[in-house]
Amino acid sequence: PDCNDGRVCCAPRMAIRFVEIKASENPEALNSEWVILENDGKTPFNTRGCGMTVGRRGSAKKSLLGIIDPGFVLAPGARMRMLTGNPGTQAHGTAPEDGTANYFLFLPKVYVAGPGVVLTLVLRGLPVSKAEYDPSQPGGVAVVAKKT
Repeated sequence: PDCNDGRVCCAPRMAIRFVEIKASENPEALNSEWVILENDGKTPFNTRGCGMTVGRRGSAKKSLLGIIDPGFVLAPGARMRMLTGNPGTQAHGTAPEDGTANYFLFLPKVYVAGPGVVLTLVLRGLPVSKAEYDPSQPGGVAVVAKKT
């Protein structure tokens, strides 16, 4: 979803979007929880310095999960799976290997706590992409009604 509703505010709309949100069924298996970002734009996007916030639908309160550093460059048309855990910790489980590149966030616990969790990718405090977790939807991303 476009967090700017298609309007040009401070900068043109970013072409980065959440295409999948997967919650972990086991809170110890951190590498079974992830989000997949996709670059729908025509230029590369560097995630260095971006942060990710987590909140609940209808609440203004958000928590910053951390800053993505060193980050990665998302080429036009490319996807990146951002896993919660650490690849070197056996208890976190193994990461999927299906052609989508993996990036590990090294977080201490799961953050997708159920339906209604809202994730926002931010750069210098401004939203880049926003998505709500809905397990009943394909990819776990809620469909947002267009404002008219």
